[in-house]
Amino acid sequence: MKCIVCVKQVPDTSGVVAVKEDGTMDRSKMPTITNHDDLAAVEAALELKDATGCEVVVVSMGPPPAEGMLRELLAMGADRAVLISGREFGGSDTYATSQIIAGAIHKIGVEPDDIVLCGRQAIDGDTAQVGPQIAEKLHLPQVSYAAEIKVEGNSVTVKRLLEDGYMMLKVNTPCLITCVKELNQPRYMSVPGIFECYQKPLEIFDYEALKDEPLIDPDTIGLKGSPTNVYKSFSPPVKGAGMMLEGADKATVDQLVGILDGKHLI
Repeated sequence: MKCIVCVKQVPDTSGVVAVKEDGTMDRSKMPTITNHDDLAAVEAALELKDATGCEVVVVSMGPPPAEGMLRELLAMGADRAVLISGREFGGSDTYATSQIIAGAIHKIGVEPDDIVLCGRQAIDGDTAQVGPQIAEKLHLPQVSYAAEIKVEGNSVTVKRLLEDGYMMLKVNTPCLITCVKELNQPRYMSVPGIFECYQKPLEIFDYEALKDEPLIDPDTIGLKGSPTNVYKSFSPPVKGAGMMLEGADKATVDQLVGILDGKHLI
């Protein structure tokens, strides 16, 4: 059994977003982090490894520097890593990205008892589309928004978060599950893991390595194969300082009403 975990290195959007003249995000000028929901998926796979001894394979599509992120995941306890990287993949939207990652997972191989884990969504796009699209292209049953995962033999029970509650679902392996960050608390890298991470295998899948996969078609990957594109990226406007009113008497209430009335909010 193995867990294949899809991970993305994303810009740290907590600060100012660097934007190019064409309106797209300039990722080279922004610090990067591992996507939060993806870390929850990695931790879920590592917990399953602790319980069953399964193999954990982390997969990421991105530029060569993403190797550093994958090494960190190997230091956390993953067994092997795959970086999908090539100019032919540049400019891919969610449709093309899922096509490429599905092709890579097909090359790795999905056995009857395997599980594919993804984060719910990436903080740079917030579409939550790539995981479900990978499942569709690999013809795998899927469960999204997992807040709890229990594996029993060849079945997986998932607590799926809803806006006003949750639902319990059971699915057979192989399957794909997308995870929310509330699923767990990701572990830190260990000192032995840091030393060992450079001895663990890290493969590079470029276009030449994937071109013979049935899901890889030059017309459906990269910018050419992307039916959508980003019109403009920008930092949200800075909000003004708030106003605090102290007191619980009628005068304070009258002051608040006056402020809201002056702003035409009431």
